[in-house]
Amino acid sequence: MTSIRKIFGAPHRYIQGPDALDELGQVAAAFGPSPAVIADAFILEKMGPRIEAILRDAGLTPIICAFDGEITYAAIDAVIATLGGIVPSVAIGIGGGKSLDASKGLALKLGIDVITVPTIASNDSPTSASIAMYDDHHVMISVDRLKRSPQAVIVDTKLIAAAPALFLRAGIGDAISKKFEADGCLAGNGITPFGTRPLLTAIVIADACYRVLREHSEAALQSVELGEVSDALEATIEAVILMSGLGFENGGLSLSHSLTRGLVKARGAKNAIHGQHVAWGVLVQLAAEGRSDAELADIIAFHRSIELATTLQQLGMEDATGAEIAEIADWTMTAPHLNNLPFSITAVDVAAAIRRVERLAA
Repeated sequence: MTSIRKIFGAPHRYIQGPDALDELGQVAAAFGPSPAVIADAFILEKMGPRIEAILRDAGLTPIICAFDGEITYAAIDAVIATLGGIVPSVAIGIGGGKSLDASKGLALKLGIDVITVPTIASNDSPTSASIAMYDDHHVMISVDRLKRSPQAVIVDTKLIAAAPALFLRAGIGDAISKKFEADGCLAGNGITPFGTRPLLTAIVIADACYRVLREHSEAALQSVELGEVSDALEATIEAVILMSGLGFENGGLSLSHSLTRGLVKARGAKNAIHGQHVAWGVLVQLAAEGRSDAELADIIAFHRSIELATTLQQLGMEDATGAEIAEIADWTMTAPHLNNLPFSITAVDVAAAIRRVERLAA
C-alpha cells in the first residue's frame, strides 16, 4: 500500500461556447471593481470597445493594457508600471499565449487571481498554472507557477472559429501528446507540474482527449476554414484547451515536450509553431518506446490527414544531417521532463528514434 500524496489542480470555472465572451463581466465582477485586462494589441484594435463595454456594463472600471513582445520579467514589470500603483482586483488575459502568460505573470507578482480568455486554441495554456518565461532572444529561462490555477477560463468558440486554422492545428498537435506523455509518467516514476505522482483521473482525461481528437479534428479544421462553429469544433476545442490542460497538469510531460528544447534551436525547424514541434515529438517518443512500425504508421497517417508534421523537413529543416539530429538530441537531454519516462534514455537513443521516424515517414 502506498501513501504518496497526489494533487489534482484545475480552473475553478470553465465556460465554453459561442459568445461566451459576454460572460466576462459577470465572472470578473466576483473579484472586485477594477480588473486589469492584458490583451494582444491587435485584439484591442479589433474588439477593444466590446471588451470594455462588457466589463463596464457589469459595473467595473477596467484598466486595459496592450501587450506585445516577449514574456520577460522586465515586460511584466513594465505592465505593472502602467498601473500607476493600483493593485487590480483580478488579472484578465485576452488573446494568444503571450498575453495570457503576461496576465499570469502579473497575477503572480501582485498576488491576485487570473481569468484567461483565449482567442485562439493553439495550446492548453489557458487552463494551466504554468508561465513560460523567456529572455529577449526567445530562449526559455524558467517555467514559473501560479499559486493556484486560473479562476476562470472563458472560451468563445466564435472567436476561435474565426481565427486561422493553423492555430487550431497546432493546438491539436500539442494536445495529442498528452495521452502518451501521461501514460509514460504513470508507468515510471514521473511527477506532474504539481510535484506529485499522476492521478488516474488525469490518465482517463488524457486518453479521452486523444480519442476526441482522433474522431473530430478533421471536421473541426474544416469548420474553421469556413469560419463556422460546429459540434466537431466544440469537441475539439474542449479537448485542446481543457482536457489537454488537465491531462498534462495532473498527468505530467515526458519526451514529446522535451524534444522542443532541441527544435527551438534547430535550423529551419526553430521557426515552426510549438504544436507542430510537439506533434512530431509524439512520433519520436513512440519510436523511442519501441512501438511497432504499424502503430507509428497509424499515427503518421493521422498526422498527415490534418497536416501535422511527420518529418523534420515539414518542420522547416531541409536535408537534416546526422550532426544536426545529434544536436537536437543533445539539447533534448537538458529537459527536466525526461526524468518522467519509465526508462532511462540517452542522446544516442533519441537520435536513433528521430532517424527511425524520418525513415518511416519518408
